[in-house]
Amino acid sequence: MKIAAIQMVSTPVLQDNMATVERLLQQAASSGAQLLLLPEYWPVMGVHERDKFLVAEQHGTGPIQAFLTEQARQLGVWIIGGTIPLLSTEPDKVLNTTLVFNPQGELVARYDKIHLFGFTKGDESYEESRTITPGQQVVTFDVGLVKVGLSVCYDLRFPELYRAMGECSLLVVPAAFTHTTGQAHWEILLRARAIENQCYVLASAQGGIHVNGRRTWGHSMLIDPWGKIIDELAEGEGVVGGELDLANIGAVRMSLPALKHRKLA
Repeated sequence: MKIAAIQMVSTPVLQDNMATVERLLQQAASSGAQLLLLPEYWPVMGVHERDKFLVAEQHGTGPIQAFLTEQARQLGVWIIGGTIPLLSTEPDKVLNTTLVFNPQGELVARYDKIHLFGFTKGDESYEESRTITPGQQVVTFDVGLVKVGLSVCYDLRFPELYRAMGECSLLVVPAAFTHTTGQAHWEILLRARAIENQCYVLASAQGGIHVNGRRTWGHSMLIDPWGKIIDELAEGEGVVGGELDLANIGAVRMSLPALKHRKLA
């Protein structure tokens, strides 16, 4: 199965970001990709952290969800919709949610981001918990024989999340890593998750300087079960991808059966 990740430099304008997504999804699908991943916060990278409330939707309804449904149906592909803001039961907060649509445009999985990013260094400061409610459930779904594990950005730093998924063929990581943390840790963490879980990792990032002045790291990539980077895009809009080969996963797990050698739950 051919898979692809979309990289963006999202703006504060939903309609502009939708137009970019439509163009890049068509580009990826025309190359033969059957499963497409969008980045975190693709609908809006606002000037203020509360700008995401302006486009937040109820689960199951709204223009962003309708758009993803239609894109999956029109292109006949699986779409893992990066993250979109959904209304939370907590006042003045939203959920940062990944929705998965099958080629018929049906919603088949939902994951609410569990780990919320917090970082302060010099003039740079982020605290997602001010505006986001954390999720509680580990989520996987199946595409034929391919078991896919869902995670988002900061989740990448918590290997126990991926162990809780069981043995997956593919882990996906839509993200908006900062330039500071991405430069230091992005690649090494992604490759570690691929190596320790002996599976493919597909990461879809924000990558560039945004209207709000924030700089994201980019470097969307596909990594194989041996930790080899198959494809990568440093910055700017574009598509990365390649083949997900179940035989390769089997060969790696047979030659180095680390998953069978585990002693701790």
